[in-house]
Amino acid sequence: MLRFMPVGDSMTIGSAGEHTWRYRMWQHLRDTCGGPFALVGPRETLYDKEADAPTSYEYADPDFPRAHLAGWGEGWLHMAPLIGDAVRAHRADVLLVSLGLIDLGFYTNAEQTAENVRAFVAEARRADPRIRMAVLPVIPNVRAESDTPFATEVTRFNELLAKAIADLDEPRSPLLSVSPPASYDINHDTYDGTHPNASGEHKIAAAFAAAMHQAWDLGGPYEAG
Repeated sequence: MLRFMPVGDSMTIGSAGEHTWRYRMWQHLRDTCGGPFALVGPRETLYDKEADAPTSYEYADPDFPRAHLAGWGEGWLHMAPLIGDAVRAHRADVLLVSLGLIDLGFYTNAEQTAENVRAFVAEARRADPRIRMAVLPVIPNVRAESDTPFATEVTRFNELLAKAIADLDEPRSPLLSVSPPASYDINHDTYDGTHPNASGEHKIAAAFAAAMHQAWDLGGPYEAG
């Protein structure tokens, strides 16, 4: 059994009524993985915007393994202290990580965020020295179009993230840099300039799928259903 744990912020947890890219990834793995697998993690809910809390189970299609470690308004800063226990408890083999936007928007600058990346990796490896991690850079959102200092921090962080992945990658616990979707357009692939719509969900899942297939021969080419 190969266990995948999606780790992320609001783009990963999703909100009531959505499929989420986690669902799209499950569909892809179901069709291409070639062996038993599961999505694992300590959480299952979506974010409920009316309640302003992660309390919803109203998935567009709830019939899939919904487990994850994602939170609305959470970033590397928040996940680094949690990842070790989550990996131990749920015996994750592969982490699919999409974090950083919320850190840079509200909590830490690029350098501080990169330090939290390194702390996250260290804690995950303490829990499982053979853990694999696929990491998506920050996709600039609508704020980056009008806030130049924020856009600069996003660019700087993505550079530091690439360096951290190169520095920390090792054969027994590989770190994989996921190329952001080349065709991702916040005007067409999000519903508010940040959060993915159905098209965006497919493109994020496809980015992870392509990276794992090319680097680890895991799964196959992504086909949107």
